[in-house]
Amino acid sequence: MTGNQDAPAHSPEHSLLGREATYPRQFDAGLLYPIPRTLGRVDLSRNGLNIADDALPFIGIDRWHAYELSWLDARGKPLVATATLQVPADSPNLIESKSLKLYLNSCNATRFASADSFRTQVEADLSAAAGATVTLAFGLPPFVAPDAIDIDALDVDIDTHGPPDASLLTVSVGNVVEEVLHSALLKSNCPVTGQPDWADVFVAYRGPRIDRASLLRYIVSFRDHAGFHEQCVERMFTDLSARCWPEWLSVEARYTRRGGLDINPWRATPGSAPPPAGRCERQ
Repeated sequence: MTGNQDAPAHSPEHSLLGREATYPRQFDAGLLYPIPRTLGRVDLSRNGLNIADDALPFIGIDRWHAYELSWLDARGKPLVATATLQVPADSPNLIESKSLKLYLNSCNATRFASADSFRTQVEADLSAAAGATVTLAFGLPPFVAPDAIDIDALDVDIDTHGPPDASLLTVSVGNVVEEVLHSALLKSNCPVTGQPDWADVFVAYRGPRIDRASLLRYIVSFRDHAGFHEQCVERMFTDLSARCWPEWLSVEARYTRRGGLDINPWRATPGSAPPPAGRCERQ
C-alpha cells in the first residue's frame, strides 16, 4: 500500500473520464487524476482574474460527500462509512471525479489498521494529487432546508439555454440590499462525457439589488454548457462580480450525487466565512 508520491501526467490520454474502466481490485493511489485549475480559469480573465500573478478574486472550498466508503479492518472484516472531503479552491489542481470514485473503490479490499489510518492514507493521497492539504471527516452534514429566497417560481420567458450569458444579469443601481437567492434549476454538462450535472445554487450578496428574473435567466443559460462543477461556480462568481458590483458575494452549488459522490463548490469574496455545511433534498 503506497501513497501517491507523484501525480500522474495531465495529458488527456491518462484520464479515465469517459472511458471504460476496470473495477479496481487492489489499492491504487495512481488512479487519482489531477487537473490544473488554471485550465478552467483562462476564460475568466475577461472578468479580471489575473492568472499570471495567481491573484484569485475569491476564496473557497470544494466539499465532497462520499456515501459509499468501505475498507477491511486488520482482520479482514469489511467496514463501511460516509465522509466529507474538503479541497481548498487555491490548490493547484482539482481532482477528476471519476478518478476519485475509482480510487475510493480501490480501498474496498485493502486492510487498514484502524479507521484513523484509513483517513490518514486518503488525506495524504488526495493532498498529493491536489497539491494542497485535503481533509477527510467521517460523517455527512445534515439535510438543511434552504434559508433563501426561491426564484424558480418567477413567471418569465427564457430563450437562452447556452452558452452562459452574463449580459442577462441586471441590477437596480443605488438600491443596496443583503439577501440570499436560491435556484434548483442549475444544469450543466460534463465536458468529456456530456452527462448532465444538476445542482441547487445559492447566491448570497450585499450590494445593488440583483434583478431576480435576470439571475434566473442567467442560471438557466448554463443548461447546455460543458464545464466541470468547480469551473461553473467560478464562472458564476466572476460574472456576478463583474456585472452586479456586489460589496460582498458568495456562490455555492450543491450538485446531485453520481457514483456515490456529490460535490459542493463554494466561492466567495476574500475574508468571507464558509456557509454552514448542509445537504439539499436532492442530495
